[in-house]
Amino acid sequence: MITEKQYAEHPVFEQLEKYSAFYDNLSSLIFQFVSMGTGSVLNIDTYVYSSMQGTLDSIREILLHGRINDAYALLRKYYDAGIINIYTNLYLDDHFSIENFVVEKIDNWLKGKEQLPDIRGMNGYIQKSEKVAPIYRLLHKDKRYSELRDRCNDHTHYNFYHNVLLNNSQLFSEKKIAILNRFAKDLENIFILHLAYLFYFSDHYMMASEYIDCLDCGITPDPESLYWVAPFVQEIFDTVIKKNRMDLALEIKSKTSMQLSI
Repeated sequence: MITEKQYAEHPVFEQLEKYSAFYDNLSSLIFQFVSMGTGSVLNIDTYVYSSMQGTLDSIREILLHGRINDAYALLRKYYDAGIINIYTNLYLDDHFSIENFVVEKIDNWLKGKEQLPDIRGMNGYIQKSEKVAPIYRLLHKDKRYSELRDRCNDHTHYNFYHNVLLNNSQLFSEKKIAILNRFAKDLENIFILHLAYLFYFSDHYMMASEYIDCLDCGITPDPESLYWVAPFVQEIFDTVIKKNRMDLALEIKSKTSMQLSI
């Protein structure tokens, strides 16, 4: 029988704090980039990432109370948010032009006038996009994401009785720790999926702040600083993406002009 202390010291809690801090930093870093194709004067992803940060914080609080089942429901929400983010960026890039300065579907979503397609539709759109095709093929070379999605759905819809038991905060067993281990891996895989698509398609989101900081201060920046990678991005690339999916790391590196270390 495990104890509450053993549960509270599980590595997933540090993992959630790390990912939350990353989205907080990313949200601030990309604020300067205007979302072309919308009527917004701000980068719409800034608030998407701060929202994703909030979801990770909520997952951590729920897990600390022993509610693995509820945490899995929020994990599915986090997964959906990543897909929505990639879909909206791809759709804007595909449809924005001088002749189509405002992409109506996304702009209407921002204004609360129109819903986006369901997750299956957005996944289908991403799957058909040549702009992220190499990443899609690597991510889906096995069944890890379809199986992950099934696990999230099992917990969300109480498809099995043991899903119900995992919301019992008084139940501390070896099986619960094993499921928490599985949860941590599922969380990691969603995080990798989102960042792999994002950095492959929007590699300027990796850019360090030095170039813009110099311009803001009236200083001529080093031309090379346009390609410097923010330290927190390189750190997450090293400790999460490279460590677990070197195939994705190499694919991202092969496409980007950013000075990303491998």
